[in-house]
Amino acid sequence: MLSVVRVHLPSEIPIVGCEITPYVLLRLPTGVVSTDDVSEAAPADGYFMRYRIQSDRKVAICSVHPMEQATIQCLGCVKSKIPVAKSYHCSAKCFSDAWQHHRVLHERASSALNENGAEEEELFGRFGSTGSGVLSTTGSGSMSNLGQSPGLNNGPVPLYPSGTDKNSGETWYEVGRTRTYTPTADDIGHVLRFECVSVDAEKKVPVGPPTSIMTSRVIPAPTPTPRRLIQVNGDVLSHLDLDSQTSFGTFSVLSYNILADAYATSDAYSYCPTWALSWTYRRQNLMREIIGYHADIICLQEVQLNHFEDFFSPELDKHGYQALYKKRTTEVYTGAPHAIDGCATFFRRDKFSHVKKYEVEFNKAAQSLTDAIIPSTQRRVALSRLIKDNVALIAVLEAKFGNHGTDNPGKRQLLCVANTHVNVHQDLKDVKLWEVQTLLKGLEKIAVSADIPMLVCGDFNSVPGSSPHGLLAMGKVDQLHPDLAIDPLGILRPASKLTHQLPLVSAYSSFARMVGVGYDLEHQRRRMDPATNEPLFTNCTRDFTGTVDYIFYTGRE
Repeated sequence: MLSVVRVHLPSEIPIVGCEITPYVLLRLPTGVVSTDDVSEAAPADGYFMRYRIQSDRKVAICSVHPMEQATIQCLGCVKSKIPVAKSYHCSAKCFSDAWQHHRVLHERASSALNENGAEEEELFGRFGSTGSGVLSTTGSGSMSNLGQSPGLNNGPVPLYPSGTDKNSGETWYEVGRTRTYTPTADDIGHVLRFECVSVDAEKKVPVGPPTSIMTSRVIPAPTPTPRRLIQVNGDVLSHLDLDSQTSFGTFSVLSYNILADAYATSDAYSYCPTWALSWTYRRQNLMREIIGYHADIICLQEVQLNHFEDFFSPELDKHGYQALYKKRTTEVYTGAPHAIDGCATFFRRDKFSHVKKYEVEFNKAAQSLTDAIIPSTQRRVALSRLIKDNVALIAVLEAKFGNHGTDNPGKRQLLCVANTHVNVHQDLKDVKLWEVQTLLKGLEKIAVSADIPMLVCGDFNSVPGSSPHGLLAMGKVDQLHPDLAIDPLGILRPASKLTHQLPLVSAYSSFARMVGVGYDLEHQRRRMDPATNEPLFTNCTRDFTGTVDYIFYTGRE
């Protein structure tokens, strides 16, 4: 027989708009324990699972027709302290038809209190003169319209009570019949209850009692404060209208490490509530924020393969973006294949077309390096230090906008966009610098071959003043830089080779050179480090606050 071993929720606190899918552990008829669902369409040895989601929104039901929701209430019952469940009716006709019996309740209640004529008049004197006992719906005050409940979350499912409290007349009611449910604004402040039960596929009847689990009360999704962007254009300051198209001949770029779900654990972020770490909550906020920037080019890091395929690519496609992706390599990675993360680059189809894609696998570069300079007896140790599964995604795009072609109609306006995540431990400063240098050398070859401007975006896990940041921003590393003291493999020697010829400029350093006044400008300047011309932070957690994310672009030589 099919049975439920255990049920639990990914988060006890449900959030409006965030899909909830309970974790259900099943024991199949074969004895195997599995988390795979067993649907009615594909039963297991004659059994399947049935799900139901209920809400404790207090819904009154008719005292005469218990399968119907009440729409009116007799206030006479309320005043005479008759059990409230008996005061509810589904329609005026229902109340009229039941009046003779219902009137007896009033009389008994009145007799039990006292034989007071005035009170009798209070209870019954407001009915119409027809003798039918039907409550007036417009001004008698003796009937309360209860209104209709909102529709179901999962389509046109009849609203049937799921368990009525005989004393209160109020009940849980069904809001869904699937394993997954997305709370709505109507659920705010209410508890949800998930039920699952094994069902005989032939008889269509449950086998044994249902297993249920309840959530905390549903809360609304927090609304983050919108960011005000400042457009950097020489010495001219203007505000970027996020609802408008970018100007003729210009484009915008976004780089964002979104934190892969595999890394968003309670162990790593114990100070965050579990619901805030759940992917169903985070993904909707990420998408809302990303779309809100209206960037022409989007570079994302730590994008899980399954999330790229199932969420980011199709969702951003709806907004006019074409997608490119490169997952990390797997020589070190030991997790689930679908959960491996990588770099994703998106660009607006109406602004750019895809010309070419390059993939950089630093593991391969490490293998070539060790073969060339490391003695064979030391290569295994060297590779264990160098191989980190990191990658870079390089896309060559052709612009569809701007004034290119005016001077040289046959010349294409190309752009090279590099997107990377240098995910290397802070202690391995030599490896981090080597990866950045390897990327820049590859970009140099592309730039020379095509005379093409560059965008270098990503999470470099390197703070301003570090050797990787210096190499990117200055084109070289000071040979006395303390980072160079850590080089057990000799991969950074001689230090004079740590250079490149790309005239890269940090996007934020451009802002620091702007002149002008204004609230937004001064407000942003207070968030900048005057010593480095970089932000005070791009990453803020309990254990670390600092700048590690950058956008570099080809400046004027």
